[in-house]
Amino acid sequence: MRRNLRKSVALLTMSAFVLAGCGGGGGGGGGGGPVVVAPTPTPTPTPTANCGLSARQDFAKAVIDEWYLFPADVATGANKAAHSDVQSYIDALVAPARLARKDRFFTYITSIAEENAFFSSGSSAGLGVRLTYNSGTQRVVIAEAYEGAPALAAGIDRGTQITGIGTSAANIRPVADIVATSGVNGIISALGPDDPGVTRILRIVDGGSTRDVTVTKANYDIDPVSDRYGAKIITEGGKSYGYLNLRTFISSANPQLRAAFANFRAQGVTDIVIDFRYNGGGLVSTAELMGDLLGRNRTSSELFSRTDFRPSKAAENDRHFFTSQPESIAPTRIAFIATGSTASASELVINGMLPYLGTNMTLVGSDTFGKPVGQIALDKAECDDRMRVVAFATGNAAGQSDYYDGLAPKIANSCAAGDSLSFQLGDPNEPSLRAALDFLAGRSCGAQITSAAKRIAPALAAEGEMLATPTPSAAQRELPGLF
Repeated sequence: MRRNLRKSVALLTMSAFVLAGCGGGGGGGGGGGPVVVAPTPTPTPTPTANCGLSARQDFAKAVIDEWYLFPADVATGANKAAHSDVQSYIDALVAPARLARKDRFFTYITSIAEENAFFSSGSSAGLGVRLTYNSGTQRVVIAEAYEGAPALAAGIDRGTQITGIGTSAANIRPVADIVATSGVNGIISALGPDDPGVTRILRIVDGGSTRDVTVTKANYDIDPVSDRYGAKIITEGGKSYGYLNLRTFISSANPQLRAAFANFRAQGVTDIVIDFRYNGGGLVSTAELMGDLLGRNRTSSELFSRTDFRPSKAAENDRHFFTSQPESIAPTRIAFIATGSTASASELVINGMLPYLGTNMTLVGSDTFGKPVGQIALDKAECDDRMRVVAFATGNAAGQSDYYDGLAPKIANSCAAGDSLSFQLGDPNEPSLRAALDFLAGRSCGAQITSAAKRIAPALAAEGEMLATPTPSAAQRELPGLF
């Protein structure tokens, strides 16, 4: 999850180095702009000014020294000269926290421009699909395809298997051969860079037939709530249930969430399924809006979520109390669908509702990732560097904030279910949605989720885990498996 702090006295008292090294920043991934630690210098620095490796490493360390949530878990002996890039130096600094599972690669350096584009509109480039890979069967299967992107336009959708990749019909290589020669990263290399204009020939299997499809990568915006299945009302047994699938917490999701809940409210729907199965998180501000949309029957004195910084930054601590919106509903029962890809802001929403619904809510699918911490952004604008540093922990009204191993142990009546790629998302026959609807209807929804170690739903495990790229973009950090 991402939070960007308001401009305040506390933010203007950073170390002399950071004051000298950071530009003013711009808009970005949170409720306001990135942390502003100094006005933009005049004239604007050239891209090469103060952007050597050593200066960029010093910037990263200064941010960690001042803001890192776990100051006692920062390595004291990391030598920047031993590292040829900024990220490997960051990894060395936070290695003790990583070892303690407090920071699982959540602190990193990224591009300001790239991240701003993603968090404002879902801007990305590539095929527009999320890929799973099973090392045992060597199957590459589409988990989700995005509207307005090249793959779906070519007829490639959820459940499609990619069996071969090439740059022409004459050199298509079977996936099994690629893996045998180059390992799983060979698949990523074969797909090519996610740049507009890159063309690949994909041999695919869908509906029992095999065909070759030419796909040219392009820029596209990820729609946070799909127009195909993202928000709808399902009627069964004379009762109506709301279904909402939120792909990611970005600012363009806000009007879509309002529209979905307005429809639920107009239809008198109070039992809902919220599908977070592949939602890796995003903006805290959007998560807080979602809490408000679920809080029609809550008062402004009731806490949805709390944000706590390290003691030296306690002035930045925040409490979000429910603020009912014109579109808000008063939920009777909620079933949250999750997998090991469900993290951060998604978990914040689930955790925030738990004290108020108790056994009237459930977690369906498998255990969540386990990320009860979030990052703030500090920019070294002249270098297009944005430092994302773990700086705060989140909790709910009951004080629960220790779900580093996932939320399932906190939810007494969870429901284990598969995630079958043979069914489209939003299909009532898809196993996880079927279990969620059974829970809302008062029927048995399956065995409890018991294994925190196995963090992907059984049927998704049969297809494979999300295919991860070694150097993820801003979009891929929030949507693992995106290509």
